[in-house]
Amino acid sequence: MAEILVLVDHSDGAVRKTTLELLTLARRLGEPSAVLLGPGADTAMEVLGRHGARKIYVVDAPEVKDFLVTPAVDALTGIAAGAAPAAILLTSGPDGKETAARVALRLDSGLVTDAVDVTAGPDGPVTEHSAFAATHQVTAHVTRGVPVITVKPNAVAPEPAPVTPVVEKPDVVFGPASVAVRVLSRTPRERGDRPELTEADIVVSGGRGVDGAENFAVIERVADALGAAVGASRAAVDAGWYPHSHQVGQTGTQVSPQLYLAAGISGAIQHRAGMQTSRTIVAVNKDADAPLFELADYGVVGDLFQVLPQLVEEIERRRS
Repeated sequence: MAEILVLVDHSDGAVRKTTLELLTLARRLGEPSAVLLGPGADTAMEVLGRHGARKIYVVDAPEVKDFLVTPAVDALTGIAAGAAPAAILLTSGPDGKETAARVALRLDSGLVTDAVDVTAGPDGPVTEHSAFAATHQVTAHVTRGVPVITVKPNAVAPEPAPVTPVVEKPDVVFGPASVAVRVLSRTPRERGDRPELTEADIVVSGGRGVDGAENFAVIERVADALGAAVGASRAAVDAGWYPHSHQVGQTGTQVSPQLYLAAGISGAIQHRAGMQTSRTIVAVNKDADAPLFELADYGVVGDLFQVLPQLVEEIERRRS
């Protein structure tokens, strides 16, 4: 079977869920091979093998840890040149998209971004996308070169397929551009008990209707009851009610959870662009004409300060 390269998203060997999703998709297309850049191979090997990575390319060079995106482009391009894969899969995100675009350019290949599903087709991988505020589903495939595809988080549930991977340590030639900009320091981001916004299966977001930073507590209570991440609309973020890192939308974070609950969010196109690929969308708004109701699978016309506390009570009652 053809080899499918998957760029591993990890932190010192702690593999993120998005990579396990990519390995699951890669098995539809061929034999997955993981590309692990930086330290942590001993930690990552078990989980990658458990999810079907038959081969792990390990590149633990100073360039991939101390510099920006270009070393990853050099490494992935060099490995692809030797392996001749049938496709290259990366996570859709700022780094993933930039890496994918530059790899596709170097390989003279086609690029597809923000796929929400990938399947095998007669002419290679077929990708599915949601477009125009999820009013259209679009399919595409690359017609030249090695398909380079970025996939949105939560596109598929990770499925184990245990194998014993073979480890290779390829010699990668890094170009002058790889060392043009150096990372001087790193500050770990403070994390709470809630899941990461981009990886969460459930996201609960608040908007202008929350009417104040202090009122976001009601959004947080619902999120904690559901084990969800907290999001916010641009209006709420611009008003200073919630940190910018939690903004969902075209100019914020794009999410694709199994469940997206929007409270007090009208549904401007900027926000819809960031959450339209969610599997199930629930909207709570006192304005029956709010545009988000057109996109929602379920809608509640009512005051969020009355609806959400009742929701929390019902969740807790069913769990007791």
